[in-house]
Amino acid sequence: MTGDFDGMAAAVTGGASGIGLATAQLLAARGARVAVLDLTPDDLPEPLTGFRCDVADTASVDSAVAAVAGRFNRLDVLVNNAGIGAQGTVADNDDVEWMRVLDVNVVGMARVSRAALPHLRRSDRAAIVNTCSIAATAGLPQRALYSASKGAVLALTRAMAADHLPEGIRVNCVDPGTADTPWVGRLLDQADDPAAERAALEARQPSGRLVTAEEVAHAIAYLAGPHAGSTTGSNLAVDGGMSGLRLRPRR
Repeated sequence: MTGDFDGMAAAVTGGASGIGLATAQLLAARGARVAVLDLTPDDLPEPLTGFRCDVADTASVDSAVAAVAGRFNRLDVLVNNAGIGAQGTVADNDDVEWMRVLDVNVVGMARVSRAALPHLRRSDRAAIVNTCSIAATAGLPQRALYSASKGAVLALTRAMAADHLPEGIRVNCVDPGTADTPWVGRLLDQADDPAAERAALEARQPSGRLVTAEEVAHAIAYLAGPHAGSTTGSNLAVDGGMSGLRLRPRR
């Protein structure tokens, strides 16, 4: 599919590492001019262009999106990937932490989308893809706040799809399982037994392994691209079968 994004411009939030970086590189390889919006958009591989952006700050978002549109003279694809994690039960995080995570993971997507909409409306191939999570549809232990934020992302995706379909803008999301990214790596490093924790995460997915950032990136590229022209308001699971399969225990 090399070249199916020719002539298009894309912006990827949280694009300096992990799933965001894999997505930005894939879109660029397939012909798009790609802007990475990140708190630290440094040392990016060519041909990616970095713009500093804090999705929790409206002025920062508006400035970054305007700069992207000015650089490329258009914006066709927005990938809302920036997000932060949280651990614990509903009782383990105070109000400040709840507001911080929801502000980044949910309101952050709204801020960036709001800033991008005037530019997307001028595209004949406009698409928004939000990075959601298996946590939106499966009850995971010790993930109450994070799950709440990603459940909101799923609902937001469907509402946005309904609002903006008449304007020619498709909106979808991907639901990754546990992905082998630097963020997950840092969480594993904090565990009492990182090897045992990794094994437990791998066993939780029916495929028996963690999802790769590249696998999620290909799902995002499909939803953002011209071959998904009739797909909107959908959530695509990339989770090794976790959301839909109930396998017998292995002997």
